[in-house]
Amino acid sequence: MEKIGILGSGAWGSALACMASRAGRQVVLWAHKPELAASIAKTHTNPKYLPGIDLDPAIHATADLEQAIDAHAVLIVTPAQTLRSVTQDLSSIWKAGVPAVLCAKGLEHDSLKLMHQVCGETLPQAPVAVLSGPTFAAELARHMPGAATLATKDPALQSALCQALSTRHFRLYRSDDVMGVEIGGVVKNVLAIACGISQGRGLGDNARAALITRGLAEIVRLGLAMGGQRATFMGLSGIGDLSLTCNAMQSRNFSLGAALGRGESLQTILDSRVSVAEGVYSAPALNKLAVRMQIDMPICRAVDRILNHGADIDTAISELLARPATSE
Repeated sequence: MEKIGILGSGAWGSALACMASRAGRQVVLWAHKPELAASIAKTHTNPKYLPGIDLDPAIHATADLEQAIDAHAVLIVTPAQTLRSVTQDLSSIWKAGVPAVLCAKGLEHDSLKLMHQVCGETLPQAPVAVLSGPTFAAELARHMPGAATLATKDPALQSALCQALSTRHFRLYRSDDVMGVEIGGVVKNVLAIACGISQGRGLGDNARAALITRGLAEIVRLGLAMGGQRATFMGLSGIGDLSLTCNAMQSRNFSLGAALGRGESLQTILDSRVSVAEGVYSAPALNKLAVRMQIDMPICRAVDRILNHGADIDTAISELLARPATSE
C-alpha cells in the first residue's frame, strides 16, 4: 500500500496525512473547499484546523475526489453525518477492492447506523476497516507518541494497513471487532460532554471518575448487546479513548461540556467553533438506539436531555445521583 488517499482536511485528516507521509506513503489529501486545498498545497499548513504545525510538502492537497481515491487505501475522515452523502457520490467511481478506512466516530441520525454499516450500504465494493483510539490530532502531527486500534474482519487487510500506517511514533493494534470499536468511539464522545459539564460546574475529580467508570459500564452494556466483544472495551478504542477524551480540554466534546457547565448556551458554543464535536450529534441518536435495544444508559440520556430537551443541568445531576443503588 504505497498510495494513501485521505478524505477530509480538518485537524484529524491533516494529522493522518502527516502520519501516513512519515510512514513513507504517497499521500493525497482531499479538501471539500477548493480554496482550502489550494492553500494547503501552497503553504503546507492548515492554520484553520491544525494551527502552528507544518505539513509535509510531499502531501498533495486536492479538491478532486476522483484524484483522491485513486489510491491503494482511502481514509475517510469526513464528519459522521456527511458520510452517507460523500460515499454515495463516490460509489460510481470507487475501484472494487480498495479498502475504506473509517476514521470518524458517530451514529447516523435517521437510520441509527454506525459508520461501517452506512459504508456497507453505499460502498459495497469496498472492504471496510475502522481506525479509532486515544489520539489528539495535534499531538500526532507533532510526532508525539500514540497508539490506536485498526479493526477489520480481514486478517490480511489488518496486516497491510497496520504496516502501511504505523510509524516509530504511532503504533496500530489489530482487532476484528469492528462493531465494538465503533461503539466505543460513539459513546465516549457523549460521555466526554458529561465529564466536561461536571468540570465546568466545578464538581471535582471524584465526580469525573464516577462518570468515567459508570460511563464505561454504559459502553459495555450497549456494545455487548450490539455484538461487540468485551475485551475491546478494555482496550485503546474503549477505556483508552474514553479516559483521554474525558480528561482533557483538547477534547472538543469535553471542552464543549465544560462551556455548558459554566452556563454558556449550546448554540453560542457551536457558533464559536470550526471543528465538529461529534457527541452533540450522536447524543440524540444514541439515546434512540438505547431505547430500541432496551439498554439503560442514564448518563448518555441525561446529556441528550441537556443538549436537546432543555433539561436543567443541576436537576439532571441530582437525578443521576438519586438513582436507586445497584450492583456494579
